[in-house]
Amino acid sequence: MMMKIHKEIKNNELYLYQNGVLIYKKWLATGESKIFDLMAYDKYTLVSFNEIEYENSNPLVLVKAELELKPTSEGGRKTGIISGFRPNHVFEYKQDQILQTYIGDLNFSEWPTIEPGEKKIVKVRFLDFPSLHQYLHVGQVWHIHEGERVIGKAKILSFYDMAE
Repeated sequence: MMMKIHKEIKNNELYLYQNGVLIYKKWLATGESKIFDLMAYDKYTLVSFNEIEYENSNPLVLVKAELELKPTSEGGRKTGIISGFRPNHVFEYKQDQILQTYIGDLNFSEWPTIEPGEKKIVKVRFLDFPSLHQYLHVGQVWHIHEGERVIGKAKILSFYDMAE
């Protein structure tokens, strides 16, 4: 069975599609959300890349990055993150609006969590989309989001070979 997940933000609303069918919508300004297909949403959005097999045309891009989570006092998370965490990755804004988010998970095995205010080296696995390529260079900084809220930033240090 071919499964394709697509996430987009337009008009300050987050849409999540599975195989072209809308399964989830979130209004970013208010935080309200609606799940249209609970079984699909739970099965494919609450797990990390290594827990399910992605059968789509997008291979992974593996990046070694320095991740810095914002302290809670500066608007960051109240709790830490675990390996496999899948935030929104935002490289560019236009007039304070998110232009595009990219799908990727944060992986690490040296620590049980990364806490607000900490800076650590992690592996980021992005689904490879052509529009992502313009941002893939050493030194590129991007923002880590939970919905509309910025919870941290990351910087590309190097790239991994797919065999790693």
